[in-house]
Amino acid sequence: MSEATFSIRNGPTFKGTSFGAEKAVAGEAVFTTSLVGYPESMSDPSYTGQILVFTQPLIGNYGVPSTEARDQFNLLRFFESPHPHVVGIIVAEYAYEHSHWTAVESLGSWCKREGVAAVTGVDTREVVQYLREQGSSLGRITVQGHNDAEWVDPMGVNLVAKVTTKQPYHVRSIEPRCNVALIDCGVKENIVRCLVARGANVTVFPYDYKIQNVAQQFDGVFISNGPGDPSFCSSTISNLKELLQDEKLHDLPIFGICLGHQLLALASGANTHKLKYGNRAHNIPAMDLTTGQCHITSQNHGYAVDAATLSKDWEPYFINLNDQSNEGMIHTKRPVFSTQFHPEAKGGPTDSAVLFDKYFNNIEQYLAKKEANAKLNATTPIALKVEELPTQRVL
Repeated sequence: MSEATFSIRNGPTFKGTSFGAEKAVAGEAVFTTSLVGYPESMSDPSYTGQILVFTQPLIGNYGVPSTEARDQFNLLRFFESPHPHVVGIIVAEYAYEHSHWTAVESLGSWCKREGVAAVTGVDTREVVQYLREQGSSLGRITVQGHNDAEWVDPMGVNLVAKVTTKQPYHVRSIEPRCNVALIDCGVKENIVRCLVARGANVTVFPYDYKIQNVAQQFDGVFISNGPGDPSFCSSTISNLKELLQDEKLHDLPIFGICLGHQLLALASGANTHKLKYGNRAHNIPAMDLTTGQCHITSQNHGYAVDAATLSKDWEPYFINLNDQSNEGMIHTKRPVFSTQFHPEAKGGPTDSAVLFDKYFNNIEQYLAKKEANAKLNATTPIALKVEELPTQRVL
């Protein structure tokens, strides 16, 4: 085991021990208060380019499950994407011995195999206190015997372009009842699973695909989560703006999650801003402003929508009860809504999973209208041949 150092730019330095890849890395230092779910968090594309600090004292005690196991939809059973997206992790105490019925290797061996730097023996409470006061900061991990990495700000580039699928692919439901077009900004496997499990055949498109040109062929559009500053996705914003302005698609159901929420807001004319240190956890309370009900939610974002800039056609849907930031918006006349948090959270909580049911109820109403108006439609759009598409993400 080698000595390792975790440094915050213009801030404190912490000594520890390396248990992952023996390499120097740099990125944005962020923290999560989640108690479980480190394989899911580390493989979430939304964490691309970040050094993730776990506040849970003991990490690694249940090991890492199979990276090859897939479910009935050919989706990854235990991970949100095929590989980790964090560049490094920081823990207070690493469990060198693990035990769980799904485990096939240790967290340390997975990190080494996937090139993720990992440091144990750090006072993560002190790290979190600093980040909460100072705000988002750049971090760096140096392992003994390796040169320091240059400071890197991942928020300064288009991270979505790195994690999106490079070409469309298709995921079939076992009992299909609708067809959904998904804009992949860094989609988590469990988002796709939540859609296909409810009866949607899902066609996944790259983030900059001109979705407005094929939307008529689908019964709903979904905009996924993803990493980084939403303003870099100018093509997605432009495409969504055209989609929202198309009167022929006035009744088309649209649902956005996390970055998808921010992109939908920007397309509608609202603004976004960077939070001081972001919200990352599986236990954040968000209130449904339409019912007054509180949901315990899973979150992972560093940017938020400025609710004060929403146009008259939109209303705030959810609000964060910790920092009062916006957590969702809903259109006043159309079946379009979005959330900043993750109703699909793998590992929980599942309070807000009903939002997928809301989305599918909107789709059912849309299908009923389409059927009623079918005889009035004199033109037939050119069909996208989904049977010719691959069935897995193309990176």
